[in-house]
Amino acid sequence: MLSTLDRWFHISARGSTVPREIIAGLTVFGAMAYIVAVNPAILSAAGLDRHDMVMTTIAGAVAGTLLMALWARLPIALAPAMSSNVLFAQVVVQQAHVSPRTAFTVVLFSGLCFTALSLSQIRQRIIRGFPPSIVLGIQVALGAFIARIGLTTSGIAVPTTQGLTFGSLSDPSVILSLAGVLLCAVLVVLRVPAGLLLAILTLTVAGLFIHTDKGAITSLPTHMVDWPHYPTNLFLPFDFAGFFSHLGLLVPITLYFLISDFFDATATMMSVAHRAGLDGTPEKPALDHRAFASDGAASIIGASLGTCTVSAYVESLAGVEAGGRTGLSALIVALLFAASSIFWPLITAIPAIATAPVLVLVGLNMLGSLHRVASNPSDAIPPLTMLLIAGITGNFMLSLSCGLLLYTGLALALRDFKRLTPIVLGLDAAFLFYMVLQSHMGG
Repeated sequence: MLSTLDRWFHISARGSTVPREIIAGLTVFGAMAYIVAVNPAILSAAGLDRHDMVMTTIAGAVAGTLLMALWARLPIALAPAMSSNVLFAQVVVQQAHVSPRTAFTVVLFSGLCFTALSLSQIRQRIIRGFPPSIVLGIQVALGAFIARIGLTTSGIAVPTTQGLTFGSLSDPSVILSLAGVLLCAVLVVLRVPAGLLLAILTLTVAGLFIHTDKGAITSLPTHMVDWPHYPTNLFLPFDFAGFFSHLGLLVPITLYFLISDFFDATATMMSVAHRAGLDGTPEKPALDHRAFASDGAASIIGASLGTCTVSAYVESLAGVEAGGRTGLSALIVALLFAASSIFWPLITAIPAIATAPVLVLVGLNMLGSLHRVASNPSDAIPPLTMLLIAGITGNFMLSLSCGLLLYTGLALALRDFKRLTPIVLGLDAAFLFYMVLQSHMGG
């Protein structure tokens, strides 16, 4: 059995072990289990039943992650994307006043275009066309983005109209979060096996005994299990007539879904592969057509199952930090999501404060790539700008757009026209279009 797993997932070849992959899978699931509770809460604003959305969220995560695990064999977990669910509920349904079934049709067409791009090899050409300084910028910007999520989720940093401020030290949850960051740092420095997972469990248990004005930080559910019931009425929930009757309105939104998911997921997958040492070679890249097609097909499957765009999750980096290098860790994540269809009340009891410090540490580790920033200002300014924008605004796509446009502007100023490849110019056009669409849809 173990030898079969080893051969299929190339575990030994990638310098990993089965126990390490299992721990990595547990760590990733612990870091992204929140989606089981958060995604239904967001989509319920579109008039969808919350319990139904729990089941479709789990189904989308299982299907997408299984594809990546068994076909692409990469340590990347997928689930309904946090950006697209807000766009789905708040913009497409509430602001554009279309039905949820029409909105699912938007997600379907976006996924079909996504998959077509992946199968046509265009996506691989785009990745190979990213300038090295922008690839570095993606690494450090994602690090800042992930760390910011951890800091704001934990309450250590509080968003205000003036920007981020430090949380109140009179708040027990902030104290626990700070202790969690310290605990994660100590466990990482000491290289404790399953350190990040251990930190999540420790903070979850500690939350049972620490109270805020709203009660205990960790609240045990009234029941541990809940038998799953998939809402069959949400299987293939499409309204093509509704889509084509609102074509002028929905085509730009479909393109927004496509561009946002395409570059967000591509950057995430590039970062995970690079961090795991799976860059491969130009002739045989680790991120081949199977990885991209899995990501694209996951969105089609997600829409068909009744959820929003399914995409690669940056929390996969937590598994890489825990030692995950193969699709086996992703398989473990998929199995845990499947199990959560029964144990989801217990899974959702894990407080955000328990996983937030893990995200902070993962982000800080990614910032270690800063040592590769070039001394040449024209190569250093774009990635550092991306880092600042991602960390300050919490908008990764905006940071990527600004970094690439700045790279092009500097190349023009220096008359270094060889940098302005067709891929770079095409990306500039795509990101300019993205920014225009974003401004029209309220950011």
